[in-house]
Amino acid sequence: MIYVVNEATDPYFNLALEEYVLDYLDVAKEYLLLWRNRPTVVVGKYQNTLEEINKEYIKEKKINVVRRNSGGGAVYHDLGNLNYTFIIKDKQVEKLDFSKYIAPIIKALQDWGIAAEFTSRNDITVAGKKISGNSQYIKENKVLHHGTLLFATNLGELELALKISPDKIISKGIKSIRSRVANIKEYLPEDVNIQDFRDMLLSYLFKGAENISQYKLSPQDLETINRLREEKYLCWQWNYGESPKFNIKKAHKYRHGKLETRIYVEDGVIKQCKFWGDFFGTGDLAEVENRLINRRYTEVEIKQALAPLNINKYFVNFTLDELLKCIT
Repeated sequence: MIYVVNEATDPYFNLALEEYVLDYLDVAKEYLLLWRNRPTVVVGKYQNTLEEINKEYIKEKKINVVRRNSGGGAVYHDLGNLNYTFIIKDKQVEKLDFSKYIAPIIKALQDWGIAAEFTSRNDITVAGKKISGNSQYIKENKVLHHGTLLFATNLGELELALKISPDKIISKGIKSIRSRVANIKEYLPEDVNIQDFRDMLLSYLFKGAENISQYKLSPQDLETINRLREEKYLCWQWNYGESPKFNIKKAHKYRHGKLETRIYVEDGVIKQCKFWGDFFGTGDLAEVENRLINRRYTEVEIKQALAPLNINKYFVNFTLDELLKCIT
């Protein structure tokens, strides 16, 4: 494994860097990134950004907003949060597997005296409180897995920046998002800062600081990354996108994620369709959406249109019947 050295705290650069490493660096090698962002809300690939953020607060505090390439829910980053990214080539990969990449992080925390556990579908918790959220996506037999580590994050800002839907509060059995998150620093037996924590984790993952193999970005690397930053991650269309015209809206929360559909039906025929949510998937949702265009808005015809698809490719762990419930 190779550690990609990066001290940038610009969220648009950092997400462009992830994509660059995945697409351009030697595919035969495995990479690790440890990085931090200035105050930022990072939304999942399939989320409706405006419904996930506290727009007025974001504007007032000048908090960045950027969309990532993986599914899952919105998260808040600041300089007290350490993010990690594994980029691995795997010829056998067919579906998302969080446990494989979360395991070494949990082992490190446990060895440092923290009772960390892998719970729900993508979280690391301590005493029932979330300290890490994870997401991943697959591209051409390569896996990019990234996660947050709440080390000394401003948890008050986290709660104010995100717009948490009532059904999420109810499903977790909590009064607020603040009551279910915690910082790792609270559980460490020694007082260390986030830079020390990063170095501890880096040394742990490489089994000793002397074993760390580094990759330093060249001017050519930086040129391509910054171009990607400008052309994709800074663009309003990527980060917010346009919500389609709709006259039917359905939503349902399952244990494997929230799914919402917005559909425009004219004369009984579907003219536009868009899926939103904090679910995970590995396929291009446009393939599903396009199959529904110009179909009659009936359960029979929609089911016939979707039946040939591998639903789990687009909506991990969903059944066809669960998907239909959110459409018809």
